[in-house]
Amino acid sequence: MLSTRALSATRQLARATSSAGAGAVRCKHTVPDLDYDYNELEPVISAKIMQLHHDKHHAAYVAGLNVAEEKMRAAQKANDLAGQVALQPALRFNAGGHVNHTIFWKNLIGEKNGGGQLAECALKSAIEQKYGSLAKLSAQVNAKTATIMGSGWGWLTFDPAKGSLDIITTANQDMAAGVGHVPLLGIDAWEHAYYLDYNNVKADYFKNIWRVINWKDVSQRYDAAVAKHRAAN
Repeated sequence: MLSTRALSATRQLARATSSAGAGAVRCKHTVPDLDYDYNELEPVISAKIMQLHHDKHHAAYVAGLNVAEEKMRAAQKANDLAGQVALQPALRFNAGGHVNHTIFWKNLIGEKNGGGQLAECALKSAIEQKYGSLAKLSAQVNAKTATIMGSGWGWLTFDPAKGSLDIITTANQDMAAGVGHVPLLGIDAWEHAYYLDYNNVKADYFKNIWRVINWKDVSQRYDAAVAKHRAAN
């Protein structure tokens, strides 16, 4: 059964991607457009991987989420509690796949457009204070992500409980929000994210992906998380 935090994250996704207003007709989830062409991240990530990852893998999570939510609404209407419980794993998996990839696409940008460059900002100061440098942070994220057994994600997050940055991993398509963290930067450790380019040498993928990180996006996520934390405390 889903944890309270995981259920909350799934419900937040549903609210954020549905029509606003009381009585509005619910919209189905869709795959977001990329802010760049498939080949912009080369040679770090090939256009072939980007097309398959975005058009096929992400699209499959979106389709699965729409089907699971439709079945859930039917189960709720029928007051079928057993059916609702049985649908929770599909909702969790597909919602996570949609949310995680939506963040991932925004976290990336080509080197010619600023990929890998972290300007002076609050996030950079926080990274240097806690980890010493961006290079040391990336090494810690890569080391922790490499310990994932099977598929999953490595995350740089903001932990509201600590009021600071943290590095975590999640299995499969579990969301960072499911364990109470605010996702800032996600590294997709599923084989479909790198295998065509790096084969079984995923360590090279983890190393190279930092060249195409969109630190402007990550920084904006950090600023928003900190502002929300301060407002709540």
